[in-house]
Amino acid sequence: MKRTLLVAVAVLGLAGCQSDQQMLDSSQSMALESAVNRARFDMNCPTATGSVLSRQVIEPVVQTRFGGTTRYEYTIGIEGCDKRTSAVVICPQGGGGCFAAQERK
Repeated sequence: MKRTLLVAVAVLGLAGCQSDQQMLDSSQSMALESAVNRARFDMNCPTATGSVLSRQVIEPVVQTRFGGTTRYEYTIGIEGCDKRTSAVVICPQGGGGCFAAQERK
């Protein structure tokens, strides 16, 4: 139990040492993959490709005594099969996957 707690604290401590730029870099490929996979389905275009248009760090909305979750937001442009769209992808700090928001129409 103590060892697990010690490992968790060490991992969190190391994550705190990375810059925002490094964290954005580390989540970017997962964000791009999430957006492109969703767009391929939505556009019915298995050859669609994507590129990062913008990215930013979003500070926690709710602060508790334990802190909040920092998120990384990516705007991804996707094109293929004579179609173009974009998606906003949110990745929480610490992993756990990214969420590609549905396009607004």
